[in-house]
Amino acid sequence: MDVKIEESWKKQLQEEFEKPYFQELTEFVRSEYATQTIYPPAKLIFNAFEQCPFDRVKVVILGQDPYHGPGQAHGLCFSVNDGVDFPPSLRNIFKEIHSDTGAPIPSSGNLERWAKQGVLLLNATLTVRAQQAGSHQKMGWEKFTDQVIRIVADELDHVVFILWGNYAISKGEFINQQKHLVLKSVHPSPLSASRGFFGNKQFSATNKYLLEHGKEPIIW
Repeated sequence: MDVKIEESWKKQLQEEFEKPYFQELTEFVRSEYATQTIYPPAKLIFNAFEQCPFDRVKVVILGQDPYHGPGQAHGLCFSVNDGVDFPPSLRNIFKEIHSDTGAPIPSSGNLERWAKQGVLLLNATLTVRAQQAGSHQKMGWEKFTDQVIRIVADELDHVVFILWGNYAISKGEFINQQKHLVLKSVHPSPLSASRGFFGNKQFSATNKYLLEHGKEPIIW
């Protein structure tokens, strides 16, 4: 099956694209785009991979669903297009970065600048119906993104996996913590951020680990 995805990822994931579940998922997603309003735009489903080729991955941040409001989702977890108001979780992420590293709150919520430095901004589910959170869960995306995490964990060394909230933490259970740094906390959403997201200092911890292993730190 020919999937339009960045070349280095295509090489890593080709076997996955041939599996029956992925072909069924593809048919489901095509049908949804043909009959419903779906986010992100179809050409941006694999944007996280496009912006961060496989051999450049240094950090993985795991989200759950794309944003389901108009103009927000563009294929990178927690990120929004330029000019779009910060969703609450993203606002809290920027607050923690500022508190942790002193970096100013940016004017744009577009996190492509992180992706280009080696941060894979991966949602567990890569598509969603407008205004229907979770509507494309359990259709096959989770199986696919589990395999993405496995390949990164198996094939690369000294990657930082940032897992926020119980869902992300459970999805990363098989990562070898002797080989990689796994950082966990509650989710940055307003419901939980004050119970351990604020003050977790994971952005400075990420850069410390990268430097210790001869990698360029991320400019958050």
